Amino acid sequence: MIYLHKILPFIFSPLIVTMMLVVFGIVKNKKRYCVAALVLLYASSTFIVAEFLFAKLEGQGLKIEAKYAPHADAIVVLSGMMTHVQGAAGPVVEWNDADRFFAGVDLYQAGKAPRLIFTGGLLPWEKTSQSEGAVLKAHAQRIGIPESSISVTGDAQNTEQEAIVVRAMFSGTKILLVTSAYHMPRAKQQFERQGFEVSAFPVDFKVRAHALTPMDFLPDPRALRLTDVMVREWMGRIFYQLSTWIQGSST
Repeated sequence: MIYLHKILPFIFSPLIVTMMLVVFGIVKNKKRYCVAALVLLYASSTFIVAEFLFAKLEGQGLKIEAKYAPHADAIVVLSGMMTHVQGAAGPVVEWNDADRFFAGVDLYQAGKAPRLIFTGGLLPWEKTSQSEGAVLKAHAQRIGIPESSISVTGDAQNTEQEAIVVRAMFSGTKILLVTSAYHMPRAKQQFERQGFEVSAFPVDFKVRAHALTPMDFLPDPRALRLTDVMVREWMGRIFYQLSTWIQGSST
């Protein structure tokens, strides 16, 4: 199931749709499909389009400081900020984006909750037996957070599983949920389904606060990546919504 969950959004990514339009246009000898492919590729590769669409994902969420967050029973930091690369002695981890980790640490150090929980993100194709949560726990201990205040869940492959494994190990009610701003609505929904009272603490915002410039209209691979993430997140939301509907109709 995890492979299907990861592959389906890929099929609808801007680059794949562009390729399918080009192939269809060539096979059918219809130039308009090739033109549509070029327009799609150009539009999805510009920040003026990518950030406009991505802002819809992030909604009205604003970056807030830890001192303004409410108190809770635990701080839950979701996985998804590290990648595995090959080292001299085998696979090692490197940061993709450390915002979630440092937000969790800031919240703990601000006294917002007595417990810091890292989810044990681990995908089946990763060449390691150590989950991301275990790595984050070690980092947290190195900067002074006591081991007795840190928990790591069992392995989880997606957001739904993260909510389930946190519920399995933690009986508290109120949590401060830390994840990327664009991912927060879907994550919050999954944790609320497990009976948690969730206070969102979004980080890792992708839409920049900047004045519009001519560069925003030029193709940029970073903008294409942003559009691709947007498509994947919307597909994830649709998947979970359908899953919720199916489960509800079967009960």
